[in-house]
Parts: sequence; structure tokens; C-alpha cells
Amino acid sequence: MMNQRITSSTCVASCVMITVLLLFAFCELGFCRVEKNLMFMGGIRETPQNNNLELESLARFAVDEHNKKENSLLKFGRLVKTRNQVVAGTMYYFTLEANDAGKTKLYDAKVWVKPWMNFKQLEEFKVSDEQND
Repeated sequence: MMNQRITSSTCVASCVMITVLLLFAFCELGFCRVEKNLMFMGGIRETPQNNNLELESLARFAVDEHNKKENSLLKFGRLVKTRNQVVAGTMYYFTLEANDAGKTKLYDAKVWVKPWMNFKQLEEFKVSDEQND
């Protein structure tokens, strides 16, 4: 009888632990609610900007991080295009204008965000292929 209780409680504890791990993995993989919509991992999608201050803030973050890493003095101008991809969080793809020593240029930046971990990181920053010289 004692062995049955140990086995039953061990089984319950194992089931609870597996459920918690699955829920954590589910969220870590990006299957989390964002603005009342269930988002799924997938391809890169256009992101409506609609004067979105959060997107502009992330684009400014990209310029600031680039300036720190490269010891440069780019000044953020404006967002030209924004796309995103749901990964373990969200990867934002920005095309933005920045001023480099008096000349406005287009740049492409990738910023990875995991809001539930208070995490954001500049993944890439380069002169845009769409550059019109």
C-alpha cells in the first residue's frame, strides 16, 4: 500500500513537472499572446507602422547600439519599412534613415526582442541594399 502511494505521488509530480516544462517551452518558442492575437512562428511579415512609438524606439535602439559597437555618430532619422518574424520572441527587420556626417543613408537593422524576459539585442546593422546613391 505504501509503494502505491509513493508511485501515485511520483506520477503526479512527474506530470506536473512535464506540464510546466511544456508550457515554458511553448512560450520560449514564441507561442505567446501578443495584443490579443495568438502569434505563431513563421515567415517574415510586414508590420504596420501607424506612428508606432514602440517600433520607433526599437529602431532608435538599433542606431544607438550600432553607435556603441562601432564608435560612430549616426543620428536616427525615420523608419522607412518594418517587418517582423515570430521566433523565440520577435525578430524585427527595420529599414531606416540615419544621418551620417550630414548625409542621409538607408540602413537595415535586425533587433531580437523577448518581452517576457526584458530582452532586446541588436543582431545586425548594415547599409541597406536599397540604398539610392
